Amino acid sequence: MGSLGEAGEKEMFPSPPDPVMIELNRLEDQLRDKERELGLANYEIKALKATELMKDKAVVELNNELKKVDDKLRAAEKQLEQKNLEIKRLIDEKKEALAALFAAEAALRRVHACQKDEEYLPVEAVIAPLESDIKKYKNKITKLQEDKKALERLIKSKEAALIEAKNILCIALERALIVETVQNKNIELRRQIEICQEENKLLEKTNRQKIVEVEKLTQTIHELEEYILAGGAAANAVRDYQRQVAELNEEKKTLERELARAKVSANRVATVVANEWKDGNGKVMPVKQWLEERRFLQGEMQRLRDKVAVAERTAKAEAQLKDKLNLRLKTLEEGLKQAPSLSAKQVENSKKKIGCSSNEEPEKRPTFHSRASVSASRLSVLQQPNSASEDVITNRNIKPTNSLKKKFAIGENLVRKNFWAPKSKVFDDDGKDNAERIANANGNISDSIEGNTEPSQEVKAKGCGDIELQNKGGSEDDCDVTVQRKKVVPQEVTVQGVGDIKSKNKRGSEDAYEDMVSGFLYDRLQKEVINLRKSHEEKDHMLSAKDDEINLLQKKVDAAAASREKKMRRVAVSREKEVFVKSEETKPRSKTPIISRRAVNHLEALKSSRA
Repeated sequence: MGSLGEAGEKEMFPSPPDPVMIELNRLEDQLRDKERELGLANYEIKALKATELMKDKAVVELNNELKKVDDKLRAAEKQLEQKNLEIKRLIDEKKEALAALFAAEAALRRVHACQKDEEYLPVEAVIAPLESDIKKYKNKITKLQEDKKALERLIKSKEAALIEAKNILCIALERALIVETVQNKNIELRRQIEICQEENKLLEKTNRQKIVEVEKLTQTIHELEEYILAGGAAANAVRDYQRQVAELNEEKKTLERELARAKVSANRVATVVANEWKDGNGKVMPVKQWLEERRFLQGEMQRLRDKVAVAERTAKAEAQLKDKLNLRLKTLEEGLKQAPSLSAKQVENSKKKIGCSSNEEPEKRPTFHSRASVSASRLSVLQQPNSASEDVITNRNIKPTNSLKKKFAIGENLVRKNFWAPKSKVFDDDGKDNAERIANANGNISDSIEGNTEPSQEVKAKGCGDIELQNKGGSEDDCDVTVQRKKVVPQEVTVQGVGDIKSKNKRGSEDAYEDMVSGFLYDRLQKEVINLRKSHEEKDHMLSAKDDEINLLQKKVDAAAASREKKMRRVAVSREKEVFVKSEETKPRSKTPIISRRAVNHLEALKSSRA
């Protein structure tokens, strides 16, 4: 089949081999391979069948051997049972012989005991038959022992035979398992043979289809060759037409160039004619001037676009800042809500302390101020040492009765530092306007927080002064300028503070960017601030508890002092009574009523003081 197809294809196609022929050859090779595989599988099947027959014969032989071994085992078991019965019988006879020996010995003892009184038969005549019986029994015992040894040998041989039979059984079982595995493999091979046969059928079908397709393709190839021969003239005509179209396009381009030159010359002539009868202002603009003006206008437009982009960026930054400020305002409102309650408690405690003992005031004031300064310095992590020292000095000058203002001032300083710490701005031509807008917005927010009160504005002025001292190293001229501005316009205090903060960062270049605090660092600082607040609150609670304990101790001390005074008064009264009694006994009667009145008055005074 393949050889005839190849010969026909060689005659039809003297040109290089076609893919169809290659595919056919490949399919024929696959068929040959499959046929070889089938032949090998058939040989394997035959070999497996022969091995199965041999294994079946071996299994039959093993079954026969097993039956023989089983018969031998049964016979050996029967013999063992008989021997066991004989052994039991001999053991019983041995026991009886021993009993007879014991009885004979007892009889001999009796005979020896009774020889003195009576005359008996000689002992040898009595012992001789007994000794003969003993010898017989001994011979029997030796025979039985020999039989026992022989039985033991038989038992051992039987056990060895049983072990061999077990081994044979194990081998037979293993062979049976091997036979089962071989049978399973045989079944699998049969299935594979069936699958291979089905695949062979499918391949034959595909081969037939491919042959049909090849015949169709040969017909189409012949038709295409005819069409190609017929289409050669058409291709030549198409090439001629393409060449003509290219020539026409070149002529069109040349005509367009000439037309453009004519238009340019006409425009020039028209401009010259138009400018002849017009004034200097109404003349047509030359091309160079128009191009320069156009470039200038485009540059201005680009600059305006850049400004718009910068404004959009600043607006986005403002929106982000507003979001951050809202978050900070929430945290600060929570802190400020807690601060007034704590400060009110401290005011009450200070009033109680002042009422209890006035001598303890100079000792408690420095501790209170040092605690406030320590809390303020811990809360303001970004503060410098100069500002910290100045805060301590200002806190020392504050009175203890003004604790509410002091707490509020510390909170406002924290508000300002949290507002302006992460701020960054771009300074452009319009950057100052944006900065002023942001500052005004922040100033309005701070005014809304403070409630437009006078002490809050004073606190703002102090906070701005602290920030200026931090940023400029304590320069007095700048502080004076900011104070004057605050006096003139008190509502723009926060704006001036922001301007002073900017002035430090604008030393390098006006168009440079400020250093911005990272979000991670800001979150860390905010967490530290919250932790410090919590610790501050816990310390305040501890101090309030200690103050309560001190008050209780003071009350106890006062009660003890009052009880002592009462005791002393009672002792004094008792002594006066004794003196009064002695004086009555010693002094004359004329003076007795005067002394009695004095004593009565003294007793009434003591009663009133007790009441």
